[in-house]
Amino acid sequence: MKGMSTKTIGFAVAEQDMERLDRLTAKFGSGNRSAFLREAMRQMETVERAQRLAKLQAYGAERSAAAGL
Repeated sequence: MKGMSTKTIGFAVAEQDMERLDRLTAKFGSGNRSAFLREAMRQMETVERAQRLAKLQAYGAERSAAAGL
């Protein structure tokens, strides 16, 4: 990504998770852990939006039922 400012951060991965990380990185990040992390963040944001939508739908259904609709 042209012009993208980056910062190196560190985090620990348990030894038993390394094979899984490498497999997922190969599949979803083309072997690049930074690309994998960006994709994982995009996916988690999708999950976050779906959870918010489900809460809003539940609230709307509750309000509709309370109003007799």
